Amino acid sequence: MSDDPGFPDDELVGATLARLRRERGLTGAQLAARVRMSQPKISRIERGKGVVDPADVRAIARALGARDDEVARLVELAERPHDRMTDWRSTADNLASRQTTVAGWESTAAVIREFQPAVVPGLLQSSGYAEATLTGFQQLVLGGSNAESIIRAAVTERLRRQQILADSSKSFSFLITEQVLRNEICPPAEMLAQIGRIRDAATRWPNVTVGVIPDGIRLALPPLHGFWVQDDSKVILDVFNTGILTRGPKDVAVYNRAFEIFAASAVAPGPLLDKYEAYYIGRLQAHRPA
Repeated sequence: MSDDPGFPDDELVGATLARLRRERGLTGAQLAARVRMSQPKISRIERGKGVVDPADVRAIARALGARDDEVARLVELAERPHDRMTDWRSTADNLASRQTTVAGWESTAAVIREFQPAVVPGLLQSSGYAEATLTGFQQLVLGGSNAESIIRAAVTERLRRQQILADSSKSFSFLITEQVLRNEICPPAEMLAQIGRIRDAATRWPNVTVGVIPDGIRLALPPLHGFWVQDDSKVILDVFNTGILTRGPKDVAVYNRAFEIFAASAVAPGPLLDKYEAYYIGRLQAHRPA
């Protein structure tokens, strides 16, 4: 099988499968029935429309009697688009719709692992903390005359997402650095509420674990950016104006290893939550009028 470097991988896969189907004298409908897929799906795959599932390619190629080396090559080509990190933005491109998109991903995931070096994970944020973080993003990236209503809707959606923590069929692991607790994203009173929210999540639900990487230890890996991994199937990276999404198995494996490396340096959150609770109480008392 030739690999034309000017021919996109998905189109090459589709064209090859279409050629094999014609050589076997099968119609698209007959092939669809054989592999238990819809005829329109077969058509989309053959025309190279969209990112194809490598498992579908394997099933079709085998049904068409392709040699083992041909099957392996087609699957390899189908996997390439999944290994690309791509920008994701919901169609409406506003903060609330992004929360809805993420909630959809979380609803189908059984295992969620999140690492954040600078900010509290969204699923653990208090309302005041969420409002402060989302206000910052809105002002930096989106602007708009109706920013207040947009932020209010986004906070509502973020808090609605958190209901999923009570689903005992799912597992959640959160890692943060001590810097997260020190970053004063909102006023001291709101930071105290945020610390209480983390403490509550860490103790209320047995399917939720929270670890904190304390200051003053040597890290085996630089904490470059936040990320979360879902079901060994996708990784989302946080940046200011969007998120970066990849479903590539190699990328997912790298970020799972990174999570394990950070987890090895983490401790139970209780003592550090106590430390920063006392710190923010002190900040409140220092600003009280005499």
